[in-house]
Amino acid sequence: MLITKFLGETAAKLRVVFDAMQEARGVYFFDEVDALAGERSYGHDVGEIRRVLNSFLMFLEQDDSESVLIAATNHRTMLDRALFRRFDAVVEYALPTAEGAEEVMRARLAVVETSEMDWRRAGKAAAGLSHADIARACDDAAKNAILADELCVGTAELIQAIEERREDGHRSDHNGG
Repeated sequence: MLITKFLGETAAKLRVVFDAMQEARGVYFFDEVDALAGERSYGHDVGEIRRVLNSFLMFLEQDDSESVLIAATNHRTMLDRALFRRFDAVVEYALPTAEGAEEVMRARLAVVETSEMDWRRAGKAAAGLSHADIARACDDAAKNAILADELCVGTAELIQAIEERREDGHRSDHNGG
């Protein structure tokens, strides 16, 4: 909601956020920060977004509030390297392995019947998906079982939900979403 099409307005909105951080201590979360802090060396960006990045870096540098600022991205390599020096910590979350996916699924489906689940097979099917996509697939499989008046979430249903989640992610990657 910070980025606008009008020259200078985005930096002005950033100033409002950083002023608010001085007034109201809190946790301020910048999601998809790559929209504000993209690498300056990319030849396809416009001057305005470089000015926004410079303003953002300056505001971060000058911030002496007691607030916590968190920034998130799915595109670490697109971020300007100067941004990393402005944060106390950088935490990376890798995609889960098949075993990690299995752990996520077991935890997410712990409240439903899964006695017939082939966890290893489901974990292999989910490898390469994010934690969030795996959790959504589990939710979808559980909802589908409930709507079908089934008492148990089965392996086939979970794998189908995983594949649907994978297809949804593939479509949004190619459609800019």
